[in-house]
Amino acid sequence: MNQVPQWHLQGDWFDVCSCDVPCPCYFAQPPTNGACEGTLAWHIREGRYGDVVLDGLNVMALGAFTGNIWVEGTKMTAGLFFDERADQRQWEALQTIFTGQAGGWPQKIAELIGQTTGVESVPIEFDTDENLEWWSARIPGRVEARAEALTGPTTLPGQHVEVHNPAGSEVGPATGTVATQGVAVTDRAEALTFEWDHSSKSSKHMRFDWSGPDES
Repeated sequence: MNQVPQWHLQGDWFDVCSCDVPCPCYFAQPPTNGACEGTLAWHIREGRYGDVVLDGLNVMALGAFTGNIWVEGTKMTAGLFFDERADQRQWEALQTIFTGQAGGWPQKIAELIGQTTGVESVPIEFDTDENLEWWSARIPGRVEARAEALTGPTTLPGQHVEVHNPAGSEVGPATGTVATQGVAVTDRAEALTFEWDHSSKSSKHMRFDWSGPDES
């Protein structure tokens, strides 16, 4: 950590997974049917790693695990994708942060990974409705994830179904963390040894705000 500069990232995160709505994992409970597999996506609105600017870059991951991921000893298998638009310094910064080598909250998540199936530089398309009516990310021909905000007969117009202060927040503990619950319209993957095709399952969107090397 002595060689890691101060860094800060903030932006949008979401997942789509195989769990029923709502995914028990962000309530720190075992996943539906005991196992979970899904896609995670990050869009960096503003980011700095020392003097390296990371604004606008994207990261995606595929992951699968059995059991409660928040219980000690449970590990996931994961593969990582970094935005091909990143130059060499940006690539190195993203890889250092998201593999947990730069401290902060990503280090805690990295400790939950038992096996990595690969790390690739790919084109990543990320888009989010400004009112959070939907969110999406894709790696053309390999991974596609899209969700729409959950609604129902008693949902008030203009308001979303939200969870405040979730017990198992994938973006880490933070004051004011809000998860907007969604339903996966598309959840397909065929990459880095993973393969699935889910729909009508759980999705959630949260903002992330991380710093390091010694802060979450």
